[in-house]
Amino acid sequence: MSDQLKGILYASITSLFWGFLAIALKIGTSEFNITTIVWFRFTFAFTILFSYFLITDYRKLKILLKPPFILLIAALALAFNYFGFTKGIQLTSPTTAQVVVQFGPILLGIVGVLFFKEKINKRQVSGFLVAFLGLILFYYQQVSSLIASDAEIFNTGFIWVAMAAIAWVIYASFQKVLVKSYDAQILNLVIFGLPVLLYWPFVDFSDLQNVSFPSWWLLIFLGANTIIAYGSLAMAFKYTDLSKVSVIITLNPIITFIMMAILYQLQVDWIATQQMGLETWAGALLVITGALMVVYFKSKPKHTT
Repeated sequence: MSDQLKGILYASITSLFWGFLAIALKIGTSEFNITTIVWFRFTFAFTILFSYFLITDYRKLKILLKPPFILLIAALALAFNYFGFTKGIQLTSPTTAQVVVQFGPILLGIVGVLFFKEKINKRQVSGFLVAFLGLILFYYQQVSSLIASDAEIFNTGFIWVAMAAIAWVIYASFQKVLVKSYDAQILNLVIFGLPVLLYWPFVDFSDLQNVSFPSWWLLIFLGANTIIAYGSLAMAFKYTDLSKVSVIITLNPIITFIMMAILYQLQVDWIATQQMGLETWAGALLVITGALMVVYFKSKPKHTT
């Protein structure tokens, strides 16, 4: 399997898990404090990863004693991203949060071209434009209805998720630099570990008392989602371009919208749902088309004689 294909596969795994994440977070915010959710996600992921290296190669744990400075910045950025995204979901909805957070992948693609000198051709640029237009169409109906119902809450949630998206771009850019010199999962030790310490003083541990069995499974899923999605993302950065990764992960809102549509048809009462119009599904097709254009219309290397 080529490095490009590996990168696309890992990015696709991340997209899949993030597609379910927003829904799980919305349910979680109705049962737990936001800081508790964020802290548990990082703690779960760090514990699994730390235990793995402790058993397989404990010498690699030395990075915890003297991590690179930009790795600490990446960890701080991701720590804020988790809180901001969860707060935004609490104030709005999974679908709305998925609208705004797409600023992250789009900005990341631009960063890849401007700062990492990744090559991009005209067809790939067209793919970015198609994906962007698709996102606008995909979410327009939902965003408009939410603004009309409660502008103040929507705007506050919008700002939280927008800031989370920018923080994620900072994390991803530094991660892209670091994976050239370090094992991706070793980097995640610090990226997951530092937020555990930062959020510890603010955790409401009473949230974790008398927790029902389904709620524990929800927390475990959120923790597992963290280590699987970000572990795959780190590997995607290692094997392929930021521009390709950024578009593939823009597909994750489609998964969210499909799941929310199914839940709407089932008329569940444990999460708020709404019917989605033709514009939404037309936008989804444009997003997929744009993503495929960027992934498959890559520049071919020039051959010399």
